[in-house]
Parts: sequence; C-alpha cells; structure tokens
Amino acid sequence: MVGGGPAPGINSVIGSATIEAINSGLAVTGIYDGFRWISSPDFAPEKHATELTISDVARIHFAGGSILRTSRTSLLNTDKLKASPVVMPDVDRIQRVITNLRNLNVNYLITIGGDDTALSARFVSERSEGAVRVVHVPKTIDNDLPLPGDINTFGFSSARYWGTLIVKNLMTDSLTTGRWYLITAMGRNAGFLALGIAKSSGATLCLIPEEFSEKTSLARIVDVIEGSMLKRRMMGRPDGVAIVAEGLAYRLGDRAELERIMGREVPVDAHGHPRLSEVPLGDMLKRELEVRAAARNEKITLVTHELGYELRSADPTPADIAYCRDLGYGAIRMLLDSRNVVPHGAMVTLVGGNLVPMDFQTMVDPATNRTRIRMVNTQSLSYRVSRAYQIRLELSDLENAETLEKLATLAKLTPEQFRERYRQAATRLVDLQAQPPPPS
Repeated sequence: MVGGGPAPGINSVIGSATIEAINSGLAVTGIYDGFRWISSPDFAPEKHATELTISDVARIHFAGGSILRTSRTSLLNTDKLKASPVVMPDVDRIQRVITNLRNLNVNYLITIGGDDTALSARFVSERSEGAVRVVHVPKTIDNDLPLPGDINTFGFSSARYWGTLIVKNLMTDSLTTGRWYLITAMGRNAGFLALGIAKSSGATLCLIPEEFSEKTSLARIVDVIEGSMLKRRMMGRPDGVAIVAEGLAYRLGDRAELERIMGREVPVDAHGHPRLSEVPLGDMLKRELEVRAAARNEKITLVTHELGYELRSADPTPADIAYCRDLGYGAIRMLLDSRNVVPHGAMVTLVGGNLVPMDFQTMVDPATNRTRIRMVNTQSLSYRVSRAYQIRLELSDLENAETLEKLATLAKLTPEQFRERYRQAATRLVDLQAQPPPPS
C-alpha cells in the first residue's frame, strides 16, 4: 500500500516487490488508497484490493504516479492530538487494519511512504505482535527521512531533476523580461528539495528553514531576499530567481501564529500538520517586497510560482527506477530472510549497495512519538557549495566602503542606515579552503 503524497518511483517499487514476491512463492495483494479503506468498517476486498501478477507490473516501473493510488489517511488518535504534542495510535482503527489484512490472508505488509506513513506502519507492526510482518519503503520528495549515510529517499532525485528543468526555463524568462521569480518549493520541514533544485539550476538565491532559528519573522526573510535583489542590481542585473522552501512558513510560528498573520483559519491534515498549501508564502513575500519597493519609488516585477505538485507524479529518472528496484526487492528479502528478521517492523535501507534494515524503534522521536526527520546540515560541504554560488549580502559587503555606498544608494538609505538595516540579513560566506582537511 502507498501513503502520503506521490513521488516518482512508486510503481517501480510495487513492480519489483511484486515480481520478487511471486518468484518466492507468494501471492500479492495491492491495497488501494493507503490506509483509507483498510482501516474502515466499509472495507470491501472486491473494491479496495486487487491481486497483482507479474504481467500486471512488468512495465509499470517507467511510469509516475501509483497504480494503487494513495491517501493521507493516518492511524493517529486525532482527539488526543489536539491536547498533546505526543501522538498516540487509534487502537480501534489499527485493529481494524489488522483484522482486514488477516481476513485477506495477508502475512506480510509493505508500506510505501514518508514519515507519517512510516508512523502508521509502526503502529500496525506493534499492535499485530508479529501476526503481520511490516516493512516500510522510504518515499518522499522532501528527502527528510533519517536514512543512514545521508542516502536520498526515492523520488527526491527525480523531483530535483524535473524541478531543475522548470527553474532553468524560468531563469531564461527572468533574464529575458528583467523580472524576479519567487518560487516556493515543497518541503514541509526540511529544505533538501529547494536547495537541490537551486544548486542544480544555479538560482540566484535559496532560503531553507535550517538557515533560521526556531522562530523568525516574515520581515527577516524578506530582508534576505531584498538584500539579494539590491546586490544583484548593483551588479547590473534587474532579474533573478529566488527559491524558498515552503517549510519556512513553520518558522513564522505555530498554527495560531500563522492564523494571526494571515487573518484566517489554517486547516490541518490527517496527521495534525498545518496545511502549507493553505499558507501562500510566496504571495506574502511578494506583497512585502512590493511595499518596500514602492516606499523607494521603485517599480519591480515579481512573479510567484509554486513548485511541487507537477513533480510528484512525474516519471522517475533511470537512477530512481534502479534504486526503487533495489528497494522493492530488498523489502521482500527483509520479510522472508531469517537474517533480516526485525520483530517490530523496519524500514528498508541500502548502505554501500547492501540491504540494511532500520528498526522502527530507532526512528522514534521520544518527544513526540512521531518518526524522526532529518534536516539539511548547514555545516556540510554540500550546503556550503550551494551557498557559495548564491548572490546574497555578505558581511564583507557591509565592511567595504565602496560596496556599501553603492548598495545604500540603491536602497535610498545612508551607508550607516543600510548597515544597521541589513546587518542581520548579511552572512559571512564560508571560505571552503579554510575548512580543515578530512581525517586520513
């Protein structure tokens, strides 16, 4: 079964797992729409499940989307979710899942999804006490599951590829028309996708949640973008492309704070997360930038673009197809091979090309009982390289009298006013050569 948002490569996992399972003497059942029906008293096997054969899946690995569809149905106790940050399972619904699976003669369950689907899979595994063996395949274009060795989740590479092509076209349009694009990229908590697309495309600027403290302000984010725009103009370019991760909205505060800023209710999804699709971060940034430009009697052209939905069901790249074949095959081997037995369920991961089960228990965030997520390491070489090729205000710009004078003139401020206004937005560019060499 598949849960959460689509990601390129789902069908490749389904296909490879189905083929290896049948070749190992098993029958395979596909469950439609994730946990939606299997956890419902309305579950009807003839409508909500289907037998999968090799001929059904032999060529699906090239296609995006999911032949089993997907849903965001969770197995959380939503009543308790409102009262505590610690999530609890909905025992009745979980038992219904187990009962329905057993009625289908299912002994093994493969879930394909992100952190929330992994959480529901863990609940099923724990509640079944071995009656249903569970393996989770990590899928998300956000790339925020804690895989060992910084290995990517499947779907991320393909989403980055297609996103880069789109941004490439927008960069050409930006150059041609002399305008700025503000692109919001998917990434609920982590900035991997935004940063990966920006780095691959050579975007002017990229902002991710990991660069800010636990709470920041819209004005602080706008300061960084505006500083980049001013520096770009100083260099003779009125155009540019800024990419921001949608998860920056969470840095503005909790749900109540987001509702205060927006002046309306922000709904939550089935897992209790504020729906970022309801928070128009790009439009909010655009309005503030336009207000500031108008105060300088300056006209700027800003175009917002949300990047994400067109990436999720795109065809996977060959790299993701091959990776997903490994994951699907590995999931079956984890379920059947005694050396890979994980009593309470596990996530399939590959390290050095070899299968390494990751016990569900090692993935738990003790503060919330949710699945741990990983964030971009802003001390890593990969981040520093991306940062080095962006155009941003640096502390050195504020320390160079000639540069500061030019920037202040563009902003219609005195040099002292400019330095005071943008000091917090300016950062020191990391000197890569100054980094200590890796241990031998």
